[in-house]
Amino acid sequence: MKVRLVISGRNYDSTTAIPEHLTLPEGCSLAEALSAVAEILPERRPLPKSCLVVVSGKHLGTVGRHRPHELADGDDLVVIAPVAGG
Repeated sequence: MKVRLVISGRNYDSTTAIPEHLTLPEGCSLAEALSAVAEILPERRPLPKSCLVVVSGKHLGTVGRHRPHELADGDDLVVIAPVAGG
């Protein structure tokens, strides 16, 4: 199955290693998908555990603590990195 991946904040969007879609096995869990994302990120730029996780418009928690969820073909997986500033 294919899941659209969007990672925002901290210039992750400028990293060429991040594909627009992830190809995952049917019945893949959110935790498994986040592990797959972690594997494709550059070593020095892991996702902070405080990143928000949204699947097809539904907020499920953070990278470090999220509700169990089974992904479906065509879902959008959005990871929003925290930002600071003023």
